[in-house]
Amino acid sequence: MSSRRASPPPSSHGSRPPADRRPAPSDGRRPPSAPAGGWLYGLHPVAAALTNPDRRCRRLLVTEAGLAAITPALDAARAQGCRVPEPSRVERPDIDRLLPPGAVHQGMALDAAPLPEQDIADIVADPALGASAVVVVLDQVTDPHNVGAILRSASAFGAVAVVVTERHAPEVTGVLAKSASGALEAVPLVRVTNLARALGELQQAGFWCVGLDEGGERTLAQVDLTGRAALVLGAEGAGLRRLTRERCDEVVRLPTGGPVASLNVSNAAAVALYEVARLRQ
Repeated sequence: MSSRRASPPPSSHGSRPPADRRPAPSDGRRPPSAPAGGWLYGLHPVAAALTNPDRRCRRLLVTEAGLAAITPALDAARAQGCRVPEPSRVERPDIDRLLPPGAVHQGMALDAAPLPEQDIADIVADPALGASAVVVVLDQVTDPHNVGAILRSASAFGAVAVVVTERHAPEVTGVLAKSASGALEAVPLVRVTNLARALGELQQAGFWCVGLDEGGERTLAQVDLTGRAALVLGAEGAGLRRLTRERCDEVVRLPTGGPVASLNVSNAAAVALYEVARLRQ
């Protein structure tokens, strides 16, 4: 199932000069302007977007090394019948100026239009949704690196969607897409205005909603998760909000211990997804 969200322009990630004050390329050429949609960058996000038939790719900027790295993906996209732009050769500083400071772009940046959005109804109505589908639900997780990493784990362990709140969740920028390492094209990132209502919709579709919290009486391994399951994780520090906890069918914990017993939310999601996959073997 392909993702239905794409990247708006990167928000401010540290200070950088306004576009009209940025130094021009050393050879006097005018630097590429920012697109209306947004830039994806890095080999895996760009390659995945090019080969996603649902993604409209408008402009591809590459260095010489970047072109060599992305050519197999371009060939694969054309073979699949995807419409891809002809690469435009630029210098590395030209791409540096378009992206957040320190962005590891590997010599490529792709202007990609937003994908059609999906909601909970689209997920549960998908005819391919199986009897043991897994969804990850995030309660106000705001760090784009964490959300991107969770998308990557969701893709690796076969989750069908990641649900986030409309507010108090990161926009889909190149930073998030880079952290997702291509998973943004494979796992729908679904935004909902009311998380409690979204959990109710999942429950009506047969999902057992399991909240993860250190105060859970049972561990995740002690719960029967052979059917449809929604793993619900809260923000670091605050954890699950009260209404979210109350809406879950059960609240469980991971069996952590030692002097640092808590996990980063993206690590907790990866462990939980692995445990669900292990329990179902």
